[in-house]
Amino acid sequence: MPSSDLRDFLRAARSRVAPDPAATAGDAAVRTRRVKGLRREEVARAAGVSVDYYTRLEQGRAGAVSSTVLTGVARALRLNATEQAYFFALAGDLPAVRPDEADAPPQRVRAGVHHLIAGMPDRPAIVHGTGLQVLAMNELARKVFFDAEALPFRERNLARFTFLDPAARERYVDWAEVASTTAAVLRADAGLHPDDRALHELVGELSVRSPEFAALWAEHRVHDCAFGTKRLRHPAVGEFEVGFEAFDVPGSPEHKLKIYTAAPGSPDADALRLIASYSA
Repeated sequence: MPSSDLRDFLRAARSRVAPDPAATAGDAAVRTRRVKGLRREEVARAAGVSVDYYTRLEQGRAGAVSSTVLTGVARALRLNATEQAYFFALAGDLPAVRPDEADAPPQRVRAGVHHLIAGMPDRPAIVHGTGLQVLAMNELARKVFFDAEALPFRERNLARFTFLDPAARERYVDWAEVASTTAAVLRADAGLHPDDRALHELVGELSVRSPEFAALWAEHRVHDCAFGTKRLRHPAVGEFEVGFEAFDVPGSPEHKLKIYTAAPGSPDADALRLIASYSA
């Protein structure tokens, strides 16, 4: 990872943390500050390291850094679990990637997983790998979102759909929120998989072709989209809302199974049933 990624992430994280009034009481510098968030001195003090050492860490010049120091900085910046994992990856606190991982073959899904999602005709289900690459979709998911099987493998990607397909802005009622989360998930994946060539090529393409993605990428936010809700719009039923849960696929830790549901008997569940019977 370039040292600039670590620098920009730490600067962005500092800017998002409001000073603790109790810890800065009586500090004249706090009352006259001109920058958002914490200063380097405040992060260093909270992390228990010298200002010079934290400065070198933020600039990517600290060399090998202990997990204790990284944990202290993460606590000072109030990083959540996903942000902390990304930060540790940027700082080099990950096992070395095997040489063959950079040129690994395309990700595949076991036949049993295909059978599993095909057996959920009333619930959209998607399996994706790193970089939100779609590996499998059941029929209802193809009707609700987009038909991945009709596209070349490289284009079967949730981030590409979100930022490059005009249909996504119509399909996602809260497109801006979905776009922000999508960029943050890609940022987290990129930190944990620094040698994934396809992922970094995807980020480069999106940065060039989508000004919205480029702006969101520059915010250095990271996110693990494990559950939540989405408001959708479909030509057959109009607007409706679904919840989703994401699960690790056994035996394939980089694969995520995402299942979308609606409360039984609700208008949203009725909408899913109508879409299931809908034919373009």
